[in-house]
Amino acid sequence: MTSRIRSHTDPHPFAPRRRTVVKAAAAGVALAAPTAAAVPARAAETPAFLHGVASGDPLPDGILLWTRVTPVPEAVPGSGLGPDVEVNWTVALDKAFTTVVAKGTVTATAASDHTVKADVRGLAPATDYWFRFSAAGTDSPAARTRTAPAAGAAVANLRFGVVSCANWEAGHFAAYRHLAARGDLDAWLHLGDYVYEYGTGQYGTRGTVVRPHAPAHEILTLADYRTRHGRYKTDPDLQALHAAAPVVAIWDDHEIANDTWSGGAENHTEGAEGAWAARQAAAKQAYFEWMPVRQALAGTTYRRLRFGKLADLSLLDLRSFRSRQVTVGSGEVDDPERTLTGRAQLDWLKAGLAASDTTWRLVGNSVMIAPFAVGSLSAELLRPLAKLLGLPREGLAISTDQWDGYTDDRRELLGHLRANAIRNTVFLTGDIHMAWANDVPVNAGTYPLSASAATEFVVTSVTSDNLDDLMKVPKGTVSAVAAPVIRAANRHVHWVDTDRHGYGVLDLTAERAQMDYYVLSDRTRADATSSWARSYRTRSGTQKVERAYTPV
Repeated sequence: MTSRIRSHTDPHPFAPRRRTVVKAAAAGVALAAPTAAAVPARAAETPAFLHGVASGDPLPDGILLWTRVTPVPEAVPGSGLGPDVEVNWTVALDKAFTTVVAKGTVTATAASDHTVKADVRGLAPATDYWFRFSAAGTDSPAARTRTAPAAGAAVANLRFGVVSCANWEAGHFAAYRHLAARGDLDAWLHLGDYVYEYGTGQYGTRGTVVRPHAPAHEILTLADYRTRHGRYKTDPDLQALHAAAPVVAIWDDHEIANDTWSGGAENHTEGAEGAWAARQAAAKQAYFEWMPVRQALAGTTYRRLRFGKLADLSLLDLRSFRSRQVTVGSGEVDDPERTLTGRAQLDWLKAGLAASDTTWRLVGNSVMIAPFAVGSLSAELLRPLAKLLGLPREGLAISTDQWDGYTDDRRELLGHLRANAIRNTVFLTGDIHMAWANDVPVNAGTYPLSASAATEFVVTSVTSDNLDDLMKVPKGTVSAVAAPVIRAANRHVHWVDTDRHGYGVLDLTAERAQMDYYVLSDRTRADATSSWARSYRTRSGTQKVERAYTPV
């Protein structure tokens, strides 16, 4: 058989403040950049695989493989040190590697921070494979991956882990460990904030840094971003999940800087922290070096994957093209000249949703699309009052960093779904550090008398602060008070949990899409337990969420 290899730096033409939100709603392991002394005793020139292995972006005939090799002890992430080293990769049908189906060689260099990728093609669809890397006689750990079903295949079931928002300093990544232990995932989705840019102690941890960042300062340069990614990739639970199933990832803001927009970020001071263009370019370069993600158009994360006839998955980049966030009351949130997606991406998304022939149209979405408002009024009163006061027509939005701050894009997209009778669109969302199950109404002011265009499942954070953390009150205290108020003002919201950390498992059949929500016992403990919290589903053809009383 044949395989095709691409350099990880080559573009692939593929198909085509959290603190703001939560504050408003509220109104370790070894260093990733270990020193030579920190590296386990070994021959000084023997390569090592200290950051695990990973796979991502499954296709019916291929998979993207990733690793980082440390050729010599001083070649730590971000150092720019170390010689070139030849890295071999092998793909097999079994963990013992007795049935090898593909193999090849790539070169790890300091120019790519000694990360390597192999874009392997020629594989069979819907098949489990094992892979590993080797360099100078040293083997990496072996890992499982899985290809996507054939485009025209009738698929009975798909299961995806769903996560977002993992602040290293706030706790341990037990959510990843529990997902890895399942052993039944076709893939897992990371919906943004895989890493955080802040310096030690600068971002919420309930006042306790569980394990410090590396580097300790806010990351600004290419070396900084590489070091931070390297730190994350030493986490044993994250390594375990990457070794258990392929990841499908998009970035949100913290992979770059808080509240990123096309021309800057809330957490960037031009001049004092260098030029925004240079910082953004450095962050994106490090991301594509360290993540098993294929670059899409113009080096962004928007792209589309297909999983047989059961589902396709449109993945968005809601940071690279967006207009600057505005303040509530400015009158600008409804400005048609402002955009969240950018014109090209919105047209690509609309065209893909309209052309899709799959049962489910999934959208990987980094910020919440369902309105989150207070003071909802009838449409007859709300529209003129909103115009007079300069408020969003859907109500008084809590966060204009979400789709609430870019209502023209949202109206165009939801109107497109309705006008073209596009059914079974499910937005999968992170960012807000809370769990939600939402209908996505065309007109929130008249809902539920008016239509729902889609549904949305929002997963809470892996570790990043939610409301009870910010207010430093016992778990569940805020949700008991806030959830009824939020639901009363937002009748499309079926459930919200403002206080717990965890992950989701999305299970798809032709009849329904179901999200099972799981919560952790304690984000600060590496041995945290996991328990099922709630399940919600949408039945095919309904565009509405309903409660399911057992996980799948």
